[in-house]
Amino acid sequence: MGKRVAGEKAAAKMNARVKDLDGEAEAWHRLHAVMYRITPKMAEVPGYFREGWTAKDAVAHLGTWMADGAQMLRRIAAGTYREGELDVDAENERFLAAMRDIPLDVVHLQAASARAELRRAWAELPEVTPGAEFWLRKAGPDHMAEHLPRLEAWVDEQEAKA
Repeated sequence: MGKRVAGEKAAAKMNARVKDLDGEAEAWHRLHAVMYRITPKMAEVPGYFREGWTAKDAVAHLGTWMADGAQMLRRIAAGTYREGELDVDAENERFLAAMRDIPLDVVHLQAASARAELRRAWAELPEVTPGAEFWLRKAGPDHMAEHLPRLEAWVDEQEAKA
């Protein structure tokens, strides 16, 4: 009986922490909505970024950062995380290369799975540290908010051309 009550209390605590993700659910719903507006043809059109990214690349970029954020949160929980210099440009290139040839439907699944893992890793943290808060915001809601306006505008532009 005691284990069940303790488990229920832990689950309630985790659910409360996930609910407190300021702006995350709204940002995800916006991203999810725009992802399903991206057609396979549109997904391959470069120009989302001047560097030649496609809308699919942008969604993959968000998904890979969410997956990386989940990994960092798990390291923080395990005590193996070491703060250090983050080379964002190098990571972006690595993620782009890894996801460039992945089909659009798989990119959608990867982003959804990565989001679930990020939320799960956040909920399971024994305590929220400044490093954990940084990784959650960097990989989740702040990052989506950074990219969503351009992604939505890009999809609007492509739909207008069709």
